[in-house]
Amino acid sequence: MEYLLSLHYLPCVQWFSKFFSDQVLIEQHENYSKGSYRNRAHIIGGNGLLALSVPLGKGKNQQMPIREVTISNEDRWQKLHWQSIQSAYGKSPFFEFYSDEIKPFYEKQYQYLFDFNLELTYKLMEIIGLDTNSMTFTDVYQTAPSMIDLRNGISPKTKYQKEDEFFEAVPYGQVFLERHGFLANVSVLDLLFCCGPGTISVLEESYCA
Repeated sequence: MEYLLSLHYLPCVQWFSKFFSDQVLIEQHENYSKGSYRNRAHIIGGNGLLALSVPLGKGKNQQMPIREVTISNEDRWQKLHWQSIQSAYGKSPFFEFYSDEIKPFYEKQYQYLFDFNLELTYKLMEIIGLDTNSMTFTDVYQTAPSMIDLRNGISPKTKYQKEDEFFEAVPYGQVFLERHGFLANVSVLDLLFCCGPGTISVLEESYCA
């Protein structure tokens, strides 16, 4: 199987599971689409699902080339995101093992959303144990790709989610499991902080080709 994906902020478990396929191609010639995981992610806090959204620079971002979309660093979004992550996972089994590697992304300012997402994703792949060279990039935009197209199919909005017969959400122990039950397919951060070195095994099991 070969997959065509968009680059997300703190991608979900489904997104990362595709690295056990034959090829993952990242779209770098698309236009920005609002209401997507390109600048948002879901983690699990004490009150349930918590959405983290990277604020974008002023201007018409919709349909702007994805590599030109800027981040608004006027407010304290990085500090707020890290506080939310720390609050959600500070007592998780593996937070202390990985937090020092992830926290710098919430201290350094980035100009472009794509660059921020890319560097953060590379770091997550490195921690998990996935080969960063397995992520390749498009040369041109394809309107009718031959690969399985999930560029907009992995979405925070149910109406846009594309059926994926090759993904199965494998349950694992979550921090607030007793309070909320198992909440599937959130950011891989949740899986990483809860399962540590076992993250890669859960991802592999989630890919059902």
